[in-house]
Amino acid sequence: MVQFKPFKGNVPANIATLTEVFGQLASERAPQLIVLPEAALTGYFLEGAVFELAMSAARFAETLQTAWQSAAGSDGRTVDVACGFFENDGGTFYNSGMYVTLGGSQPRIVHVHRKMFLPTYGVFDEERFVSRGRHLGVFPSVFGTAAILICEDAWHAIMPTVAALKGARLLIVPSASPGRGLRADAELESVTRWKALLSTYASEHGLYVVYASLTGFEGGKGMSGSSCVISPSGAVVVAAPALGACILRVALDVAEVEVARATLPLLGDLAGVLPDLWFDEDLPLPKHRVESD
Repeated sequence: MVQFKPFKGNVPANIATLTEVFGQLASERAPQLIVLPEAALTGYFLEGAVFELAMSAARFAETLQTAWQSAAGSDGRTVDVACGFFENDGGTFYNSGMYVTLGGSQPRIVHVHRKMFLPTYGVFDEERFVSRGRHLGVFPSVFGTAAILICEDAWHAIMPTVAALKGARLLIVPSASPGRGLRADAELESVTRWKALLSTYASEHGLYVVYASLTGFEGGKGMSGSSCVISPSGAVVVAAPALGACILRVALDVAEVEVARATLPLLGDLAGVLPDLWFDEDLPLPKHRVESD
């Protein structure tokens, strides 16, 4: 997991940094999966510059492929990468996250998630510049079925719940979260809240959570870093500091998912009760008309 500190709007400089990071990872024990934050190669607070810097999914995958193949020590190896980016899909713009396999003759895009919850409050103004996604999908990863939730997506408990019900055993959460508040123990209040939320999701659904955040400052706004990996029991396995770019290495034991779900079978219980919840007439769900002949 790479806690990235981008140069805002300077894509070539960020690609050069990413190539160095790839080289460092490849020259050591090459990982199976590299996770980067939201908007890692552009910075997050772009506003109108989104329209200039957004890329098609294919172009973004090629950009990552070139960085990997240019990295010292990659030597034709393949690697999976999850990374956030601003996407231009034929003139419609999204805040997206991609899971892609690099290192072959061509990059293989496995999945693209488009952020569904776009914050437009406080320091945020996302919905002015990008459209929201309309589907939460799951996909195969090197650690089993996975899903991507981008930043505020993960603040809505229904999102990890739906992902888990669809089979996710790994949640990848790219984020660009400004820090807010300061506790007596010097930890940011927003970081404490993030860890509490993600730990709850992990333990309730018995899955791994990989949270990768930007760090540094953009326009006076300090990104909270604090990237972390949380086990299916809800324990924080490893965590980065709030400030400073860094790499976190962690081994995920996929057998822990089965152990957690057998020990606390809340996900199985939810699957059984879900039909009663979903069709509760008191819920404000859209009503679908049944057409008759």
